[in-house]
Amino acid sequence: MRQNLQSGGRLRPVDLARGHGLSTQAVRNYEEAGILPAAERTPHGYRTYTPLHARALGAFLALAPGHGHRTAASIMRAVNEGAVDEAFLLIDESHARLLEDRRTLRAVEGALRDLAAAPAPGPDAALPGSGSGSGSGGMFVGTLAGALGIRPATLRKWERAGLVSPRRDPLTGYRVYGEADVRDARLVHQLRRGGYLLERIAPLIAQVRAAGGLEPLEAALGDWHGRLAARGRAMLAGAAELEGYLRERG
Repeated sequence: MRQNLQSGGRLRPVDLARGHGLSTQAVRNYEEAGILPAAERTPHGYRTYTPLHARALGAFLALAPGHGHRTAASIMRAVNEGAVDEAFLLIDESHARLLEDRRTLRAVEGALRDLAAAPAPGPDAALPGSGSGSGSGGMFVGTLAGALGIRPATLRKWERAGLVSPRRDPLTGYRVYGEADVRDARLVHQLRRGGYLLERIAPLIAQVRAAGGLEPLEAALGDWHGRLAARGRAMLAGAAELEGYLRERG
């Protein structure tokens, strides 16, 4: 990045801004937020920056894609306040979140493979609409629990956690699990077998529902891989820029 240096290596706000496609107000905001060290002032009160400020801005903008704006800002504030260990802790926590996201993706992929290999509950488990009061049909709690090899109480626990949402038979009041409920229950079952806690499963079920089912989710896994890889590479790039800033700060 080429900067327009004034005498003594001084930079105006516009010099920092132009090098990164920012506004001068954004540069001032970053300074006020502690992302940049405090600027010096001319006798007339104008801000002047140095190449060190440019390095700080470059480090922040490199950190943000991998760690997110808020975390990147917190990292830079910690560094500028001399709390480098706190900055490293924030970086470690961000890497831990990326690792957890990778493990979650792997768990989803494993659960989808298991679901594809496992036989679905047979048609004898379905409830006909006629005479059952269940409308378009479905499965009662005991039938689904038996098909999954779990207790009915476990399904009710999953319902309280928001992982399955069966409707109620208008005549009997019994829970009736439709096709989407059976899908969610099977996915929860596979993830629980993999050791996942209910609170960690809830976001995955939400993704399945948002995607419109398992097949659309499978199609999105490649994009999920790509996003995680991009975050990992961005973290590496941010680390290099931050190391340069730390070295220049001395």
